[in-house]
Amino acid sequence: MTEPVLVVAGAVLDGHRMLLAQRDYPEAVAGLWELPGGKVESGESPDQALVRELCEELDVEVSVGAALRDVVSPTDSLTLVAMRAEIVSGTPRAVEHRALRWVDGTELAHLVRDGALVPNDLGWAHEMIAELQVRRPEPS
Repeated sequence: MTEPVLVVAGAVLDGHRMLLAQRDYPEAVAGLWELPGGKVESGESPDQALVRELCEELDVEVSVGAALRDVVSPTDSLTLVAMRAEIVSGTPRAVEHRALRWVDGTELAHLVRDGALVPNDLGWAHEMIAELQVRRPEPS
């Protein structure tokens, strides 16, 4: 039996906001929002793959933090993990996506409610909604 493909996704955080990327393809998920990331290559750790993927997809350098709780296995041949990340240098730009968007917990909840998030990211979305609500700045 072949080892499942491991894909890493980045919950890129900036204070009380998280960065989402809008898919351009494949057609089934085009227009939906996701955590950016990609496949772990042979010889890479998940952390190394996330740094590389976010550089390629967003043109930024990141530091990788703790993993999110859920591991998603949509098929026997695919495993998805997500990790928190913070931008160390660069300004994110949509290199491989249709658009980028910073969202807070409320906006993320609305995207989930409206079915605007890729299905594989839904478990992570619920964890991040709760975390972003805790990170929300106090009103002045």
